[in-house]
Amino acid sequence: MCDCRPGRRTRSAHRAAAAEQDLPLPGQDTAAALAGELASHLLQLHRRTRDTDKAIEAAFSSHLQAGIIRSLPGMGALAAAEFIIAVGDLSTFAGPDHLAADAGLAPVARDSGKRMANLRRPQRYNRRLRHVFYMSSLSILRMNGPNRDYYQRKRGEGRKHQQALIALARRRVDVLWALLRDNRCFQLQPPAPSTPG
Repeated sequence: MCDCRPGRRTRSAHRAAAAEQDLPLPGQDTAAALAGELASHLLQLHRRTRDTDKAIEAAFSSHLQAGIIRSLPGMGALAAAEFIIAVGDLSTFAGPDHLAADAGLAPVARDSGKRMANLRRPQRYNRRLRHVFYMSSLSILRMNGPNRDYYQRKRGEGRKHQQALIALARRRVDVLWALLRDNRCFQLQPPAPSTPG
């Protein structure tokens, strides 16, 4: 049976012509040696990156609240370690709003004279901290659950992708703050309120 599609015939002809070539090109040995050397360097770099990631994860696991931070969906070991580095001591923040403002996830006032409630995106913020919440929010969108539902709700309200993602990241600041404050791991169901006794 003949495959008469033009693309297949052309590819077959090119492969056959390439297989028949035995003419050495100038510099092909040098190029092959260089390509092999580059491949060796890339493999070595990949191994070093993997070892560094493991070392970061091992160092992070010794942090007192490492398990709590990692329990939040979307917070991998590297993002969680970057959070600890960016925040340092959580007690330096008055609350989740202060932490969100430092991450550039809360709008800042730009009032002037009689103009009130004029909010804008902050110009100065901790880019590392914003990156942590942004990337963890982006990674969690692949999974079904309350985070994705919240994002879809914001999109349904007419927000663009970036705006809905920032809103999700802001919400995740509140959730992580509450987890760290209460010293408990993330659960889909909120804990039952404690009754004063």
